[in-house]
Parts: sequence; structure tokens; C-alpha cells
Amino acid sequence: MELTPQQLQQLGRALNERREALTKETHGGAERAREETFRTLTGPVGDSADDAAADLLADVENAEVGRDVNELRDIEDALERMASRTYGTCIDCRGAIEFERLQACPTAQRCVACQSVHEKTFAHASRATL
Repeated sequence: MELTPQQLQQLGRALNERREALTKETHGGAERAREETFRTLTGPVGDSADDAAADLLADVENAEVGRDVNELRDIEDALERMASRTYGTCIDCRGAIEFERLQACPTAQRCVACQSVHEKTFAHASRATL
């Protein structure tokens, strides 16, 4: 079933609102990372435990910014699909993605059935093996 203009408008608003929130969050995280010097994180007298804690905090901040940037890319891709009128069409089976799925995950590229197959197929793709 094709999405109605009202459904597309609702989903477009949700995507744009999330994009705006992520943009602010990402810029804020990057700004905090620039402002937080090692001395700020560890205090004036540091030891190896302080070094490890500072490294961990920096790694967590970087991971959060990376996650947000990836989500922003997904949102931009979804908005491009809206503009090209392919939004809501599964990239695997070319069937319609249900409105309820898009409400839950506006950046979805696959219908539930194809997403399930995709996840089972690639569930451990990034896991190293010997």
C-alpha cells in the first residue's frame, strides 16, 4: 500500500525533527570534546588510573558522536528517498514498507520480512573469527 501525502508529511516532519536534534547534539559533543583537555578530565595531578579514565571518557564521547553521525546519514538518505519518491519501498523485494514500521523507524529501507532475512544473514558479519 502506497503512503498517503499526509503519512509522508508526518514521516518527513519526524525525520527533520530528529535531524535537527542530532545536529545540535553532534555539534555539542564535538565542542565539548575540543574544550575538555586532559587536565580537565584528570585534574591537576594525574596517575595511570586517571589516564585510563580520561581515555575511556574520550572513547565514549567519540563513539556517541560516531553513532549520531551514522544516524544523520541514514536520515539524509531517507529524505533523499522521499525526494526521489522511492521512500517506503523495500530495497530488497521492492514491496511497500508498512506505515507502522516507518513510524517506528523512519529510516527503514526494508520491509519487516526482508529486514528479518537481512539480520539473520549478516548477524555476525563484523565479528572476528579465528
